[in-house]
Amino acid sequence: MPQEFSGTFTPLVVLELTPDIKEEAVTWLLRRIRDSQQNGGAELLIEQLSMGFDGDKKENPNLFVVGASWSRLLSGAEEVGLFKEFNDGSMRGFTCANKNNFKNFHGEGDGFLSMAECQYIIKHELDTLRAKDETHVPGHEEAKLYPGKSIVRRLQSKGLLIQIFPLHEKEELKRLSFSWYQKVRFSFQPLDNIRHYFGESQALYFGFLEYFTLALMPMALIGVPYYLFDWEDYDKYVVFAVFNLIWCTVILELWKRSCASLAYSWGTLCRKKAFEEPRPGFHGVLGFNPVTGREEPQYPNAKRQLRIYLVSLPFVLICLYLSLYVMMLYFQMEGFVLMIHDQEPTFWTGILLFIPSIIYAVVIEVMNLIYRYAAEFLTEWENHRLESSYQNHLVLKVLVFNFFNCFASLFYIAFLMQDMALLRQSLATLLITSQILNQFMEAFLPYWLQRRRNKKMIRKVKKKRTMEDNELTLAEQVRLEADMSTYLGTFDDYLELFLLFGYVSLFSCVYPLAAVLVVLNNITEVYSDAFKMCRVFKRPFSEPAANIGVWQLAFETMSVIAVVTNCALIGMSPQVKAYFTDSEMLLILWTVAIEHGLLAFKFILTFLIPDVPKHIQIKLSRLEFESLEALKKKVRPQNA
Repeated sequence: MPQEFSGTFTPLVVLELTPDIKEEAVTWLLRRIRDSQQNGGAELLIEQLSMGFDGDKKENPNLFVVGASWSRLLSGAEEVGLFKEFNDGSMRGFTCANKNNFKNFHGEGDGFLSMAECQYIIKHELDTLRAKDETHVPGHEEAKLYPGKSIVRRLQSKGLLIQIFPLHEKEELKRLSFSWYQKVRFSFQPLDNIRHYFGESQALYFGFLEYFTLALMPMALIGVPYYLFDWEDYDKYVVFAVFNLIWCTVILELWKRSCASLAYSWGTLCRKKAFEEPRPGFHGVLGFNPVTGREEPQYPNAKRQLRIYLVSLPFVLICLYLSLYVMMLYFQMEGFVLMIHDQEPTFWTGILLFIPSIIYAVVIEVMNLIYRYAAEFLTEWENHRLESSYQNHLVLKVLVFNFFNCFASLFYIAFLMQDMALLRQSLATLLITSQILNQFMEAFLPYWLQRRRNKKMIRKVKKKRTMEDNELTLAEQVRLEADMSTYLGTFDDYLELFLLFGYVSLFSCVYPLAAVLVVLNNITEVYSDAFKMCRVFKRPFSEPAANIGVWQLAFETMSVIAVVTNCALIGMSPQVKAYFTDSEMLLILWTVAIEHGLLAFKFILTFLIPDVPKHIQIKLSRLEFESLEALKKKVRPQNA
C-alpha cells in the first residue's frame, strides 16, 4: 500500500488512473513524468496517495498528485508563452533570462505565478509528454504508441486515465467565495480574483455576464413605465423597437473594447495561440505530418465532409422538421383552449389559456437537451482532428436547432398570424418557464446531488477520525474533489445568454418586461454560477482566452436578425401603416430600404468603433517596436 503523501512539494494536479491498470504501466508512466526534459520526460514531481478511509477496497488506489519545482514552473511559463506585467507597466512574454525585470518577481520567484498558472503549466507539460520508441503502453497492447504520440491523450482515449484535474486551494477559495457570492452586494464582480483562481476563459464569461446585465438596465428602466402606463394599446411598440435596433448594435461593439481591455490587463490579448494537437478522440490511419515532422493519425477530409453533408446535415433538417411539427401541435392546443374560453369564460379557463404555452416551453427545453446529446454524438462521429474544429461544428449544430426551436413559434405568431396579444403572452410564458427550468437544472439540482455525495464522504471521514480533528488530510481532500461533478466548460452558459439575448433583442418591443426578467435572471445566474464553481464542481484548468470566441459571432448574427425583425414589426404597426393607406407595396419597399440602411449603419459602426482602445493599441505597437529593435541588436553582432 502506498505511503501517506510526504509533503516534499506542493500538490497542484491530480491524476486518477483506472483501478485495473497494469503495474508495469504505472511504473513506466511515473518514470516518464519524473524523467528530465533532456531524456524526453516532463521533469515533474509525482507521488501516489494513500488509500485514505481505512483502506476501503471500493476506493481507487491509483490516485497521484503532481507538482513541480519553482525553476521548472518558471521554465514552463516561458514555454507556454505566459505574459506577465513588466516593471514599466506593460505586459510582456515571460523569459527566465529577463525574469528580474518583471513586476513582483522576488528572490527565486516564489509566488510570482498564480496557482492557476502553475496548474496550467503542469497540464501543458503532461499533454506534451510524448512517446519515444515505445510501440504500446506497457501491459496494454491495445493502447498503441508511436514516436511523438501524446502519452496522456492515448491513456485518455483508451480509458486508462480516468481524469486529470487541478486541486482547489482552500484558503484562497474561501476569500474568493466571500468577495464573490456569500454576501449580496451592489458592486462589480471581482473579475481579477476570478481570473487569478479560475483563469481567463472563466473570468471573461463572468465579465460578459456582468456586462450584458448592465447593458440591459436602460432597456429595463424604459420597459417598466412603458409596460405600466402605455400598454393597453398593443400598437405602441414602435419607439421601443427603434431603441432595440440601436441597443443591440452598440452594446456588442462596446463589449469588444471592454473585452480587449480585460484581455490586455491579463496578458492574453497579444499572446500567440498555442499549436493545436489532435484531439484525444481523433482516429485514423497512421501517417506523416509534414508540419510537425511526426507520425500521427491521418483521416481524409473528403470522408469527413461526406459524413457532414450526407448524415449530419439531413439529421439536423429532420430535427428542424420535428420541431416545426411540435410547434403546429402547440398552435392546435392553443386554438382548442381558446375555443373553450370563448364558449364559457371563467377564472379557470383564463388560467387554462396559459397551459399550452407552459407545456410547449417545457417540451422545447426537453427537445433542446435531447438534441444536444445527438449533436455531440454526431460531431464526435465526424472525427474532427482539432478541438477548435470540433467545437465550431458543435456550436453551429446546437445554435441552429436551438434558435429554430425557441423562436420559430414567435416568428410564426408575429408575421403570419400577426397577433400581437398572443405574441406577448407566448414570449412571456416561454421566457419565464425557460428561466425557472434553467435555474432548477443549473443551480438546485447540481447543489442537491453534490450535497448527497459530500454527506457520504463526510460520513466516511467521521468514522475514521476523532471529533477534535477537523482539518481534512490531503488524501481526503483529493478523494472528496475527485467525486465532485466535472465542469464541462462555458458552452451551456453562453448558449443560455445567447437565447436570452434573442428574446430581448427580437421581440421585447411587444413585451417590455422581457429585459426586466432577464436582468433578474442574470443576477441570480451570477450567484448560482459562482456557487457552483466554488462548491459543486471540480476546479477547471485555466484556459487562456483573449475574447469569447465563436460566441461573439453568434451574438452579432443575432443582432443582425434583430434589425430585420424589429424593422418588420415597425412596418406592421398601424401607426406606420396609416402613412401608406394607398399602397402596401410602397410600405414594404420603405421597410426593406430602412432595414438595409440600418444594416449598413450597423456595419459602418463596426468599423468606426475600434475593437481595441487607442491607449492599448499604442502599448502594443510600442512593444512590437521594442521587440524588432532588440532583434536587430542580436542580428548585428552575428553578422559582424
